[in-house]
Amino acid sequence: MANSVSMRPLGAVSVLIAVYASAMAATVAALAVMAAGVAPGQATREAWGHAVIVTVLAFVLVLRLRAARAGSARAVKALGVVAAVLLVVNVVEAALPGAFPGWMRIEMAAIALLMVVLLALLRRSAGR
Repeated sequence: MANSVSMRPLGAVSVLIAVYASAMAATVAALAVMAAGVAPGQATREAWGHAVIVTVLAFVLVLRLRAARAGSARAVKALGVVAAVLLVVNVVEAALPGAFPGWMRIEMAAIALLMVVLLALLRRSAGR
């Protein structure tokens, strides 16, 4: 089957995508709490903009994962493209001086690392 993918590595991919989606939901919730008065200076427009975009991309990953688990090699490639974009965006934005609060920079670095692992797993599943 040329268009199917190995399902075993997608179990780990599923876990990583669930962790990422959960982290993005927690980020939006944290920003909402901060903006409500706890620490409004930490819930900047830039932080909100980043959080909204990467949360949308988390949703895209979840949708593509469903297709990948159904055996779509194109969906696996799409997962890789989105993960690569997230890796680059998080690394670049975390490196911008003064653009984001410190807690968010740490989160961006963690997400970038998560995307490196996700890309490695996707590469392994595509090679089978």
